[in-house]
Amino acid sequence: MRSDLQHLLITPAEMTAIDRAAAQSGIDSFTLMRNAGLAVTAAALRHFPDARRFVVLCGPGNNGGDGYIAARGLAESGADVAVFVLGDPARLQGDAARAWSDWSGPAAPISAFEPQAGDVVIDALFGAGLSRDLPDDVVHLIERVNASGVPVVAIDLPSGIDGRTGEIRGAAFATRHTVTFMAPKPGHWLLPGRSLCGTLKVFDIGIPARIVSAGAGSLRLNAPFLWAGWGGDLAASTHKFKRGHLVVFSGDRQATGAARLSAAAGLAAGAGLVTVATGKAALGINASHLTAVMVKEIDGSRELTKWLQDQRLGSFVLGPGFGIGKKARDFALALCDRSLVLDADGITSFQTNPGELFAALAKGGGQMVMTPHDGEFARLFPEIAGDDGLSKIEKAQAAARASHAVIVYKGADTVVAAPDGRAVVNNNAPPWLATAGSGDVLAGIVGAHLAKGMPAFEAAIAAVWRHGAAGAKAGPGLTAETLIGAIPPIS
Repeated sequence: MRSDLQHLLITPAEMTAIDRAAAQSGIDSFTLMRNAGLAVTAAALRHFPDARRFVVLCGPGNNGGDGYIAARGLAESGADVAVFVLGDPARLQGDAARAWSDWSGPAAPISAFEPQAGDVVIDALFGAGLSRDLPDDVVHLIERVNASGVPVVAIDLPSGIDGRTGEIRGAAFATRHTVTFMAPKPGHWLLPGRSLCGTLKVFDIGIPARIVSAGAGSLRLNAPFLWAGWGGDLAASTHKFKRGHLVVFSGDRQATGAARLSAAAGLAAGAGLVTVATGKAALGINASHLTAVMVKEIDGSRELTKWLQDQRLGSFVLGPGFGIGKKARDFALALCDRSLVLDADGITSFQTNPGELFAALAKGGGQMVMTPHDGEFARLFPEIAGDDGLSKIEKAQAAARASHAVIVYKGADTVVAAPDGRAVVNNNAPPWLATAGSGDVLAGIVGAHLAKGMPAFEAAIAAVWRHGAAGAKAGPGLTAETLIGAIPPIS
């Protein structure tokens, strides 16, 4: 995959338009199909040189056309090849019909296929454009193949995965390898599709980069180039306030640890100074556990309003262990003209009247980053969360538009979306980040970025990426404390 395209994330509809634009520019579409099919041939031979038989399952569209070309390439290489078809190949049209006519070997209906030891299956039934449930005969075929354990190489996307949402449409192949073209699709990286793709390889089949870039939307895979220039090299004259002052609000005396984790993470992530703002009841507990992080007694809205006159306070984290209720709402509403990370209890506190928060943020014009997991997202955005027709990306985008905030929709396939429609999918996070306190650490990193002046979207995507990189560095036995120590420098 070309470096200038490697971070694009292209929806199936966008890819269809890109294919059309390539053809309109004078590029022979069958040449592109041939390049795709031969890329699959090469991948299959490279990964499975000892296969006893390659079984190519060809569908009723262009994905099937790729399969016929792959089958011919495998046969010409000397491999034993068997082709099984869905539907009547005589009804194929365009490039797929030409690919079928170039296949000189026999073909049997998919109902005749029974997996055998030594088989390698090439899945060319349906590509990333699938948006409907599979027919029963295909579901049964997929179940037989998955149960057999024979390896599967998917063309474009494992059949049964919706390329837009990553959802399974009845059943889907569990593949060892997936070969796609020009750029990955959302279904490659959104769950559950991500878990079924195996290793993903993106091949350049000859569509000019200018056409691909022009047809791509605002989706990207998260990577450091997206926040390049916001890392902030330290000048000789830099002092702690120039690096930013982060404030983390603590909960009551029985729930102070989460705030301290966020504060420690913010300090490690680059904030020049960090203060834990705490009520009087928890003041002693927090003071006894903190050293480089300062402590400030803030019991209510009056004290907070007075303190906010200090414009050196760069950003705020509200929610980790704070408690659900009126105090959280009052504090959040008072900060809607500042830079605020709203997490955990701060989010849930608005579940009965989220519009109050959204209106205040629209009026205040501050920079807010909200970091909900699935449950918190459903509490704050019930209608969006309940729309099964939307992908996780589309849900995050809709929530960002509705709330006027950057949304970090957490999970193994974290999506970050901005109110202007920009969105990224993060793919560097290891599964062992799913541990107590991990989200508190993430909130602190976002807060540190906001404190140093990064825009909300860049602050959020950089934090999510650094959080994932820290998890990979800390390893499977990480705790929230060791995760903080593994936060890498911002690039």
